[in-house]
Amino acid sequence: MSNPYFRFKKFTVWHDRCAMPVGTDGVLLGAWAELGRAMRILDVGTGSGLIALMAAQRNESAAIVGIDVDDASISQAVENVSSSPFSGRIEILHEDVRSFRPSELFDAIICNPPFYTEAILPPDEGRCVARNTASLGFGELVESASVLLADQGFFNVIIPTQAESSFISLCLMSRLYVHRRCYVKTTVRKDAKRVMITFSKSVCTNPSSDVLVLSDKDSRRTREYADLTREFYLW
Repeated sequence: MSNPYFRFKKFTVWHDRCAMPVGTDGVLLGAWAELGRAMRILDVGTGSGLIALMAAQRNESAAIVGIDVDDASISQAVENVSSSPFSGRIEILHEDVRSFRPSELFDAIICNPPFYTEAILPPDEGRCVARNTASLGFGELVESASVLLADQGFFNVIIPTQAESSFISLCLMSRLYVHRRCYVKTTVRKDAKRVMITFSKSVCTNPSSDVLVLSDKDSRRTREYADLTREFYLW
């Protein structure tokens, strides 16, 4: 059995009861996402609360809201937040982003969205819900982000590279424009399987584009990967 918790420098995330355990995608997005000077941050599909906790560590002034539809994930996220140094600034809510209508908009939205589309789904029902696009379509996510995002805010996601074009097209229809992106490769010789993208409501004529390689030819983490996650991983 895998370890039921993951210890970071400033907090510990238990993930044995939530739909999706702590993974590289979530850590990368939590460390990379554009937060600007956000005072209100929304973590969509918070799961264990990982990204909400990372956002709270990165931005000491922000109030963070994590939402999810999975009961077990909400329960575990509440426990993880309560035992962290950031409990006073993070609120975990049982909400569906499609119907979530808070009194104030968000300066930053972060989401590691469901994207599992293969015919054979994971055997665990909660994991299926967390990863199957049938539970929350990209279009629904984008429309919701457009409604919930403040005019000067940033919408951050990590998605499979094969979905990049269609996802950007959906964002353009909701007047969300690419601000920056980063392609994630496990090694320099492999194709990027993930891309992290920041969108904003303002047109960016020259969005930045980077590549992050996780491991070198000797299977050691790269300096860029270590630098990005230095404040979180116990390396």
